[in-house]
Amino acid sequence: MLYHLFEYLNNAGYDFPGAGLMHYISFRAICCAVVAILCSMLVGKRIIATLQKKQIGETIRDLGLEGQLQKKGTPTMGGIIILISILVPILLFGDLTNVNNLLLILTTVWLGLLGFLDDYIKVFKHNKDGLNGKYKIVGQVLLGVIVGLTLYLTADPGMSYSRTTIPFFKGNEFDYKWLIPFSGPVVRALQGGLYVLVITFIITAVSNGANLTDGMDGLAAGVSAIIGATLGVLAYLSGHTGFAEYLNIMYLPNIGEVTVYVFCFVGALLGFLWYNSFPAQVFMGDTGSLALGGIIAVLAVIIRKELLLPILCGIFLVESLSVIIQRYYFKYTKKKTGTGVRVFRMSPLHHHFQKENPDALLQKPARIQPENKIVVRFWIVSILLAVITIVTLKIR
Repeated sequence: MLYHLFEYLNNAGYDFPGAGLMHYISFRAICCAVVAILCSMLVGKRIIATLQKKQIGETIRDLGLEGQLQKKGTPTMGGIIILISILVPILLFGDLTNVNNLLLILTTVWLGLLGFLDDYIKVFKHNKDGLNGKYKIVGQVLLGVIVGLTLYLTADPGMSYSRTTIPFFKGNEFDYKWLIPFSGPVVRALQGGLYVLVITFIITAVSNGANLTDGMDGLAAGVSAIIGATLGVLAYLSGHTGFAEYLNIMYLPNIGEVTVYVFCFVGALLGFLWYNSFPAQVFMGDTGSLALGGIIAVLAVIIRKELLLPILCGIFLVESLSVIIQRYYFKYTKKKTGTGVRVFRMSPLHHHFQKENPDALLQKPARIQPENKIVVRFWIVSILLAVITIVTLKIR
């Protein structure tokens, strides 16, 4: 709003000292980060107090995890803090005519509301299962279709969104159209449909991966902030002609506006960590975790780096795989022998390190690890994955 206000005043002939700063993406990005952090800290304090007053606390089941029962009653649905702290600065300083910003705002609100509904059912309806998983998937798929279609149909003729970055290969580019190497209007429709299908899968998978990662104080927020900052670096490199040419990566003109949103995203998460770091004063709940994964996925798609997500979001990927492996191996062994066997002490993976289960196949590490140590080590791994992701741009 401020961006458009100053733009209007400038076009109308009013010359305010410093008004020209709004034309600089770097200035607006820094403003967004500062406002997002302050908003998280200031609004967060009031929201936490409101949640405590209304007794909107986490219901804890005794799963034998170290320090688990001490978290009983900690306010949940704190993802509201993150959502507000993203939306306020981007609405103030962002270009609201930019289709990328509009898609990111839509993703934030859409998945935030979906997660809020899930938390609402858990807290107020006292249903520990929350929103039926099928409805979650439907909501994520619908968003994926909207994002995929919008990007595919609004792309510049010479910069089709079916082109993307692929690591480790010379040329460093991949076009989804190559999967259907024919011509004709029907084929073009099939190519567009394939692109939308891939994008929908990516958004759904990353959103659920972030949701599964949210299980320890500061874990999902810290990992998401690292991933978001990395995507910001990739967006900057891709939008700079000099760096894009030097790294021999796809140059994306006018992609810089995405950086403004990235600063909102990272700033909101850093501010949220003020209250969510160990021991947490508030949990983000599905209100935050579903939105974080979706935002990360859409950001990656917009800057054509979605095929780097298995590396960059390695923590999300491993957490998701641990749940899949645990569930299906248990079902398989139960059907085969009558007694189910678990691979991990507990899934998702982060809980494996803080629970004793002598019947699990994996028994390393031998000692139970404190929660804050597990979180910091996951952060370190996420930083290493972020570095590897950026390095892949030069490994061909």
